[in-house]
Amino acid sequence: MKITPLDIQQMVFRVRLRGYDRQEVDRFLEELSQTVEALNLENTALREKLASAEQQLAELKKAEATLTNTLVSTQALADELKRAAQRDAELTLKEAELKAAELLREARIELAGTQRDLSDLRKQRLLAIERLRSTLRTFERLLEIEEGDEEHSHPSDRAEKFAGGSNL
Repeated sequence: MKITPLDIQQMVFRVRLRGYDRQEVDRFLEELSQTVEALNLENTALREKLASAEQQLAELKKAEATLTNTLVSTQALADELKRAAQRDAELTLKEAELKAAELLREARIELAGTQRDLSDLRKQRLLAIERLRSTLRTFERLLEIEEGDEEHSHPSDRAEKFAGGSNL
């Protein structure tokens, strides 16, 4: 049976001879009633506080679950972004390697062409030098022939040759 402060205040004891002092019992019952009332008020306040705390706890657990899900999603997204970035980096690196290989191949082809051209130019230079030497030798022989002719010819022949020009 639950006793309320009102039950305590309304409690009436039978009077008997040699019983307890009535005023003292009434004062005690009044104090007891006030104490029970204060405890009931405190209990009600504590229950309300507990309900509020439980509601806050439920809300915090929901928020924690939401944050956990968000964190997991964010981590998964970050991991996927890292993988995508890694794939992009690898692809870019492969493209750069292929382009570098192509540029190197083109440079080698161009170098080979340039070396052929240089070789051809050297051959042409040597050929030109040989032709020039040959021409110089021919002119040297002609000069020798002319000088030989001059030594055997008369002074009047020399004047004719000089005046008429040479048939070179």
